[in-house]
Amino acid sequence: MTMTQKYPNKTGAVHSISRRNLLIGAAAGSASSLSPAGAEVASGKAGTADESARAYVFYGNGPQAGIMTPPQRHIFYMTFDLTTNDRDALRALLARWSAAIAQMMKGETIGQVEPARAEAVAPDTGEALNLGPSGLTVTIGLGPDVFTDRFGLAEKRPALFRPLMQLPSDALRPELTGGDLSLQACADDPQVTYHAIRDLVRIAKNTGTAATRWTVMGFGRASAGKGQSTPRNLFGFKDGTRNIVDPSDFDEFVWIKEGPEWQIGGTYQVARKVQMQIENWDTNRVSHQNAVFGRHKLSGAPLGGRHEFDIPDFTRRGRDGELVIPKTAHISLAAHENNGGIRILRRSYNYTDGLNDVGLLDAGLLFISYQNDPAHFEALQMKLGAADALNEYITHIGSALFFVPPAAIEGTYVGAAVFD
Repeated sequence: MTMTQKYPNKTGAVHSISRRNLLIGAAAGSASSLSPAGAEVASGKAGTADESARAYVFYGNGPQAGIMTPPQRHIFYMTFDLTTNDRDALRALLARWSAAIAQMMKGETIGQVEPARAEAVAPDTGEALNLGPSGLTVTIGLGPDVFTDRFGLAEKRPALFRPLMQLPSDALRPELTGGDLSLQACADDPQVTYHAIRDLVRIAKNTGTAATRWTVMGFGRASAGKGQSTPRNLFGFKDGTRNIVDPSDFDEFVWIKEGPEWQIGGTYQVARKVQMQIENWDTNRVSHQNAVFGRHKLSGAPLGGRHEFDIPDFTRRGRDGELVIPKTAHISLAAHENNGGIRILRRSYNYTDGLNDVGLLDAGLLFISYQNDPAHFEALQMKLGAADALNEYITHIGSALFFVPPAAIEGTYVGAAVFD
């Protein structure tokens, strides 16, 4: 006899979880389950000003944490190739990852750091001990090849999920492109993000299920969330001034609202590694830089405006008769007013890989966006890739697309309903 246990979701409907899934996710522990995933919770240091005490909920009945969560300071992003065709092995990996992430997001270890038996191998590597949760979130994405006959999941493929079309900006390197799974670990302490990915990689390796494909360790968030000041990218400009922050906009542009119930609250993640030609940029006069972005470098105000959050006037002309904000300016091509109302959530970070083989700075932007239709990203990037004045100074060298399922309810795991 199959036992099912039902939990109300945020819309009042129910999720049915089979006894099989409950047993697979049993390692998830005793974290609070019925809060929306990503909500901030009190920690053992509640009431202090210690930022390391900030903790977010992993389990819930809404979207996964790390999307609507205000962007933390650091990221470790990694994609994986599945090394198995065994459907149950994939399910077990997602269950083990979910259980481990739930522990780490509470600032706890995923097992002993120093086992009593001298010959034992420690489950937890230990470098995040005493650092607290530090606002850690880890978001799991599923790549296109998961939803194929390889795992008997072709019929579960989300309706809008397909490889991204070739874009004018593409100069993609195969070793930085694609992937079957993704992990986005964000926290306010870089060592906490590193520890999270390190231990999750060990789980994948030890089970023989997945191998790392490409990764970016980012610093300095380059997009703003609700209540945050706008940060700057490595070109020195404020980035993400007009980002999505209101729940109503998340509902309209980010969360999936149609299809099978298990997809509701999911989204699509686009990841792009964008290399910047920093030395070339740094030799240009600031007036030219302003024209490339369509904003003033210091204030962030749109050209012709006075304050950062002034609405850009894309029709205003100067005394010379020319548009104040050029048609090729980045903000002109990306603005929702000029794209049929399309908006996407930006959750990007700066990165550096040191120096390249000719001694130039090897750095740029790990662009991450979330949208309920990948075609929205494509539409924007088609325009940007074809006409953006910024293209003289950037190269898109990495790219991937993932379906991000809703959060796991306690007792199950991220993506569990895909296998039902």
